[in-house]
Amino acid sequence: MNMALHRVDYLQVGVTSQKTMKLLPASKSRATQKVVIGAHDGVVTCFGMKKGEAVAVFKTLPGQKIARLELGGVLNTPQEKIFIASGSEIRGFTKRGKQFLSFETNLTESIKAMHISGSDLFLSASYIYNHYCDCKDQHYYLSGDKINDVICLPVERALRITPVLACQDRVLRVLQGSDVMYEAEIPGPPSVLALHNGNGGDSGEDVLFGTSDGKLGLIQVTPSKPVHKWEIQNEKKRGGILCIDSFDIMGDGVKDVLVGRDDGMVEVYSFDNAAEPVLRFDQMLSESITSIQGGCVGTDNYDEIVVSTYSGWVTGLTTEPIHKESGPGELKINQEMQNKIASLRSELEHLQYKVLQERENYQQAAQSSTAKTALSSISINDKFTLNKDDASYSLILEVQTAIDNVLIQSDVPIDLLDVDKNSAVVSFSSCDSESNDNFLLATYRCQANTTRLELKIRSIEGQYGTLQAYVTPRVQPKTCQVRQYHIKPLSLHQRTHLIDHDRPMNTLTLTGQFSFAEVHSWVVFCLPEVPEKPPAGECVTFYFQNTFLDTQLESTYRKGEGVFKSDNISTISILKDVLSKEATKRKINLNISYDINEVSVKHTLKLIHPKLEYQLLLAKKVQLIDALKELQVHEGNMNFLIPEYRSILEEADHLLEEYKKQPAHLERLYGMITDLFIDKFKFKGTNVKTKVPLLLEILDSYDQNTLIAFFDAS
Repeated sequence: MNMALHRVDYLQVGVTSQKTMKLLPASKSRATQKVVIGAHDGVVTCFGMKKGEAVAVFKTLPGQKIARLELGGVLNTPQEKIFIASGSEIRGFTKRGKQFLSFETNLTESIKAMHISGSDLFLSASYIYNHYCDCKDQHYYLSGDKINDVICLPVERALRITPVLACQDRVLRVLQGSDVMYEAEIPGPPSVLALHNGNGGDSGEDVLFGTSDGKLGLIQVTPSKPVHKWEIQNEKKRGGILCIDSFDIMGDGVKDVLVGRDDGMVEVYSFDNAAEPVLRFDQMLSESITSIQGGCVGTDNYDEIVVSTYSGWVTGLTTEPIHKESGPGELKINQEMQNKIASLRSELEHLQYKVLQERENYQQAAQSSTAKTALSSISINDKFTLNKDDASYSLILEVQTAIDNVLIQSDVPIDLLDVDKNSAVVSFSSCDSESNDNFLLATYRCQANTTRLELKIRSIEGQYGTLQAYVTPRVQPKTCQVRQYHIKPLSLHQRTHLIDHDRPMNTLTLTGQFSFAEVHSWVVFCLPEVPEKPPAGECVTFYFQNTFLDTQLESTYRKGEGVFKSDNISTISILKDVLSKEATKRKINLNISYDINEVSVKHTLKLIHPKLEYQLLLAKKVQLIDALKELQVHEGNMNFLIPEYRSILEEADHLLEEYKKQPAHLERLYGMITDLFIDKFKFKGTNVKTKVPLLLEILDSYDQNTLIAFFDAS
């Protein structure tokens, strides 16, 4: 069943954060609803639609940035009280805009997430969770990693207060009071939580989660353990999920799951007599979707999906058909539409005049000698994340106004990869890496009205430094903002919760006069996805997996001691070099010992083997394409070819596309094998760099057994 939804833009407010737009309950079934939205300028706007125009119900004065907006009220009554979180304060408004609550919490950090259930208020800052009842402190929890969202099972159905925290380390933590009842591992860092069907589903215990790498799932939070119901992988490589809602937009009596992503994709998943939902509708908007709600805003009896975007647009995707009555050779436009067009024209002229006036004032202020600066700060939303699927980093830059160009500069060797969604024109400048530490200078020139740019970057482990993005918006006078991203020594490692303890492991042990906080700061410097703050307790263990090779790393450290185990000698070698350098900077004397397992070398070569074999086979297939095409033209068909050659011809376009990326892939694999060879003998005190050319010759005519024999014989 295909669904046709038509886009209607209602209103634009300021830049918005995640989960800051809600629809107030309707007075009767399928009647139009009011929209309430909070923006970064601290203004809460409530509006409704009348005759196609957005009419304000109320608007608050500017203030601190609004991080969250939720609806609340007495349990089992319409939830029409509006609560906002800004800084460390919670404010409450009636649906008419009268403020009835101002509650200054005892949180030292700004509130990042909020959930309201009756008189219970659940808040979280970066690492701290607090539960209040009637504004009185009840429970507190300090998380080991960043909290991205918080939710509570419906008390009236579950008959118990069960808060659930979505934590950056790919875990949902289920609390009871101030203690963790249990942890549920999920397939990615959770960015948003929502109650299934808006009420926790049949059991009242069903929680939907969306991850920052685009996966969607349902988990049942029972009193004793988590039950994973279903998970939908992000096979189409779409953006991370920022918001989820449940609403019957299909009109079949079963609530659908509405999803908004950070690449502007809106999706509808419906349940067709199956346990797992099926994608029924998707539409791409040009900006990230910060909030999503199902309801009725534009016209009575026409359901719609209402979304808010990063730059503050409130947009509806409505089931209302667009009527076009055409007469003989011309379009009949009714009087109401003509009046609307005339009104829009006069509004546009007024806005153009205001823009000219403001531009003149701005230019005068910029040239004024008394003004310190007239350059306004443009809001930029950025995200730098590691993709497990292809071991690359995604850099997403989103600006509230159109982007003119982005300059990328790096003092560490990295590759820029093609991104299909990216329409910007890239040009590279030559670099002198020896004299000024520039390994990459690239400029992306964006097309008009581009507000979002996505780049893909691949780093090399062991090479670490800083990547900088200079973002220039399309405004006058020209301004530029710089964003910095750290490329870490073990940049391709990702946090995991389980490793295979039966693998042959190499061990690096550090001892010395260092504190727990100091050794933790070294681990943060070396590895991604480690919380900035030292975890609670005297000792901590983190597990990591290399996204490119699938090798693993276990790090356990406490005050005065750190133990690192990996099945890849190169990982141990990088850690040894970097940690000793960091300790030397701080003038800390380290005792370093290591235990190298010879079997791990063969094990790592076997992990590299399928990747290397695939790339070499790909090169051979591509070399055959031209000759096979000539044969096909000469013979008129390809029936005479053996199946292997026939499949090469059928997949020719795909193979050529893969081959475009291949030189960097092969070079990378050759580099890893070379590093492994050098590192193996470095720990024995032997320098084998003179044998590297011979190793490269063996790789060019690759055979796994010959390569292993070379490693053993050297």
